[in-house]
Amino acid sequence: MAGTEGGRRAGPLLLGVRHHGPGSARAVRAALAAARPRVVLIEGPPEADALIPLAADEGMRPPVALLAHAVDEPGRSAFWPLAEFSPEWVAIRWALEHEVPARFIDLPATHTLAWGRDDEADPEGELTGEEQPPEPTADTPAAETPSAGSPSSESPSASDPAALDSSAPDPSTPDIDIRVDPLAVLAEAAGYDDPERWWEDVVEHRGAGERDAFAPFTALEEAMGALRETYGVGGRDRDLVREAYMRLQVRAAQREFEDDVAVVCGAWHVPALRQKASVAADRALLKGLPKVKADLTWVPWTHRRLSRASGYGAGIDSPGWYGHLFGAPDRPVERWMTKVAGLFREEDRIVSPAHVIEAVRLAETLAVMRGRPLPGLGETTDAVRAVMCEGSDVPLSLVRDRLVVGDVLGEVPPGAPAVPLQRDLDRSQRRLRIKPEALERELELDLRKEIDAGRSTLLHRLRLLRIEWGEPAASRGSTGTFRETWRLRWEPELAVRVAEAGVWGTTVPAAATAKAEADAVGAESLADVTALAEHCLLAELPDALPVVMKVLADRAALDTDVGHLAQALPALVRSLRYGDVRGTDTGALTEVAAGLAERVFVGLPPACAALDGDAAEEMRRHVDAVHGAVGLLGDAGGSGAESGHGDLRVRWRAVLRTLSARDTVPGVIRGRAVRLLLDEGELGADEAARLMGLVLSPGTPPADAAAWIEGFVGGGGGLLLVHDERLLGLVDEWLTRVPAEAFTDVLPLLRRTFSSYEPGVRRTLGELVRRGPGKQTGTTAAVAGIPGFGAEPDAGRADAVVPVLRLLLGLDDDELVGVAG
Repeated sequence: MAGTEGGRRAGPLLLGVRHHGPGSARAVRAALAAARPRVVLIEGPPEADALIPLAADEGMRPPVALLAHAVDEPGRSAFWPLAEFSPEWVAIRWALEHEVPARFIDLPATHTLAWGRDDEADPEGELTGEEQPPEPTADTPAAETPSAGSPSSESPSASDPAALDSSAPDPSTPDIDIRVDPLAVLAEAAGYDDPERWWEDVVEHRGAGERDAFAPFTALEEAMGALRETYGVGGRDRDLVREAYMRLQVRAAQREFEDDVAVVCGAWHVPALRQKASVAADRALLKGLPKVKADLTWVPWTHRRLSRASGYGAGIDSPGWYGHLFGAPDRPVERWMTKVAGLFREEDRIVSPAHVIEAVRLAETLAVMRGRPLPGLGETTDAVRAVMCEGSDVPLSLVRDRLVVGDVLGEVPPGAPAVPLQRDLDRSQRRLRIKPEALERELELDLRKEIDAGRSTLLHRLRLLRIEWGEPAASRGSTGTFRETWRLRWEPELAVRVAEAGVWGTTVPAAATAKAEADAVGAESLADVTALAEHCLLAELPDALPVVMKVLADRAALDTDVGHLAQALPALVRSLRYGDVRGTDTGALTEVAAGLAERVFVGLPPACAALDGDAAEEMRRHVDAVHGAVGLLGDAGGSGAESGHGDLRVRWRAVLRTLSARDTVPGVIRGRAVRLLLDEGELGADEAARLMGLVLSPGTPPADAAAWIEGFVGGGGGLLLVHDERLLGLVDEWLTRVPAEAFTDVLPLLRRTFSSYEPGVRRTLGELVRRGPGKQTGTTAAVAGIPGFGAEPDAGRADAVVPVLRLLLGLDDDELVGVAG
């Protein structure tokens, strides 16, 4: 390999590639097979050399990524993603299969991560390789993620500037940041308006050729050389530093293996690696670089995170499509259409073999009409839309999401380096049979089952550690406390979260306990502490509860704001329910909750005086929350004789009576107090009607009366007016007496109140008002007795249900009569 061969130039074999390009990957494989180098050098962090052998492990399934993170600051991290169709992955696999050394030669991660600390001072952020984090997230602080010239920057065109590692304002005009997209420039020179389509035509659909495996790389090197001669390197010192380090590594490999060296790197770097530069000059560029201690490992990646839509600058628009092109042995269009048909059939859409045949024919016809060597993604998409989707983009979005992008999640073997917390999490996932998946899915849990209870506990502990693998969702099947619904989706960045959480402990329970204790001490409000106590019970962290409860008791004793106390009580009382399902001792929690309730009872009436409209509405919500909490607390506390809390409901009803009778309390709160007493059976319908009549008397200002109505019948109180027409009559009579000048002021309150009712309730109220309240007819008449009910049962309506009841009970007519009697 020492001399020239075919189209090869003398010296090391420089294989310039497009990252994540299947055409480049095929060409790299062919070139390596033809050249048979003695060593393969790959663009990537050299600290990962020890991880290369893991690529041959049967448990390693791309897409995967090299993860580097600072040891002292795990959140400072960087990823080097690799898919099955990535040229770098193909080079690694070829080297391992042929027992050839493979080495990474890019700038070490120890410098890459340290540079991130200076990005705020250096907003140009000139790293342009894939080693930058995919996007600025909580895992990758903004100070670490470059704002320009990096994969986290959005590309100005449809092509992939970072894919060829490009950055190129002219150095002669350093004040003007002119970003050059190499693919766009080359595509425009070839007469294409779409860089992606040009790349598919000249690379993806033509292959490397049988006679000269090196021709594609020679042509691409010439093109990149011309571009760099025209645009230069843009004065980006970091690009120059990376290339200087790579040149030093290539020289070292040449001293060891002569010219039997193959280098796989971004095509943009090839001219720089080919140029003659002195060792002293390269070393001078590397002098004084900042450093941090870094750890590296393999982590699973996803096709979705490879897509440019995720914010990953070296990403591609269609990783699923590229994976198909790379993996299909022949007839890629026919195989793709078969995949699309299979997807539609899984979604219960009618797709026949005839649809597949016609779609293939249409895609090929479109390719000929558009002058393309083979149908590309555009042609296949147009054919699928026309033939299988009947011109609709709605089902086509499913193809885009599931196939063009895809939800493939890679796998990493157990032998890969990992922090102890990650290994404990892996063991828990295997024990609980809950596998991380890239596709979002719902998980229904029955906490009465041991395995489901364990899954719930794990997910709640991870949420405490800010590892958002699962998110609680509303349960559709049951509202009982023994059921939970989770929405699960594993994202690659969660590996960084796990590394960050490793500072709290080596196991999930220990780390969650330490994190909960720290959060309790640092909580800013009483409501935060009560929410944390609820989380500790859900996560079954009994060792953390003493600290949390001590902080809770101290904060509750010192906090004098009734609003804060009322806001904290519901979450605290909700936690008591989990003692039944999870077997947790909540005795201490009950005592704190009862004490908090007592303080709310004492402070609530004075706190409700002289409030403006917004404050009154907020306090009304607090009253509702405390009412529900007192009911739960009375149930959880047992009988009064046993717990000492059995009279909490009695004292709360006394507080409600006080609120309902005080003129200084805003009308919305007084009305709500009357409504709650009526619902509890502590206030008769006649008394409620009397109180409403007093409030709606001519002497009450219309705004106050409207606020009282909102408090009384707001929030689902429409049925009260439907079944008690005396109350509806009072409202109707009051409304007709409102002066014209005051009607505009009360209208928003009334509209807000009645618009919250269900459509059926509003329709019934409208019919009653149209007929006139009090003019009852038929079965809705309200005579002496319970309002809304007739004096005698309606025998005709009762007999109508007899046949259905007989079928349900499995009885004949005589037996049913006996049961009814």
